[in-house]
Order: sequence, then structure tokens, then C-alpha cells
Amino acid sequence: MAAEAPILDELHRLRARIPQLTGSLAASVDGLVVAADAPDTEPDGVAALTAAALGVAVRLADATGRGDLRELLVRGHGGYVATYAAGQAAVLTLLAKDDVSVGRLHLEGRRAAARIGELVDGAAEETKSRTPARAPAARAKAPRDRRTASTQPRTSAES
Repeated sequence: MAAEAPILDELHRLRARIPQLTGSLAASVDGLVVAADAPDTEPDGVAALTAAALGVAVRLADATGRGDLRELLVRGHGGYVATYAAGQAAVLTLLAKDDVSVGRLHLEGRRAAARIGELVDGAAEETKSRTPARAPAARAKAPRDRRTASTQPRTSAES
């Protein structure tokens, strides 16, 4: 993906602004890693789990009438996992220590997610505009004979 380097730069800047971050990654909503800055984490596994959690969170938000999912926050004994919608096709997941300011985490996470969303959506639009549209394949239809073999008259050679 053409936007991978700028997204990685954004992840590095984010970790510089929030020292309590232990990792960050941008992933597609399908669970594929776009860019990761998570030294002590398996990014592919986190991206896949994020996609699974996102599926449940989206359904929960919809079922309770809360609208489109914007973010998901999980707090464990050792810290936080925060996931933010990043445009139409991506999410930003942040891993933070327990002593992080949650307000600061949300402020910086939302800003970064907006920038990453612009990059990912822009790259997707650019790819779409460069891909030539394919015309639907024309199907040649053979004329259909309404008579089947059992209804066709038999010749004397067939009998």
C-alpha cells in the first residue's frame, strides 16, 4: 500500500506524544496489518483480534441504537487497548500502560485515526481510479431448442 510509510510515521509521532504507549498499529477492518509500531506485540494477531472485537462492537452499537462505531476501549489489569475508526476501511489500535491519561489517549488517538483514515481512504481512491473499469463479459447465448431429446421424433436409424 502506498500510504504505509506516512502511516508508520504517524504511529511513531503518536508514540512520541504519549510515552505510556507500548504499541500502535493501523489495520484494515478485515484484520490485515497496514502499518505497525508495536515492538513487544505480534501485530498480525492483534489486527485479527481487533477485527473480531470490532465485529461484536459494531453489532452492539447498532443493536442499542448508538450509530456507527467510533471507538472501542478495553481496560485490563496491565493497561488499555483502544481502537478508533480510521476512515471507511481501517482502524487504529493503541496499546497503553495502566498509568496513561485516558483523556490524552482519546484526544491523540482520535486525531491520529482521522489522519490515518484520510491516508488509507485516499490511497484506496487512488488505486480505484488507476484500475481500469472492466466491461461486463458478454455472454454468447446459444439458441435454445425447446424440444428435448425425449420429445424429438425418432428416426428409423435410432430405433
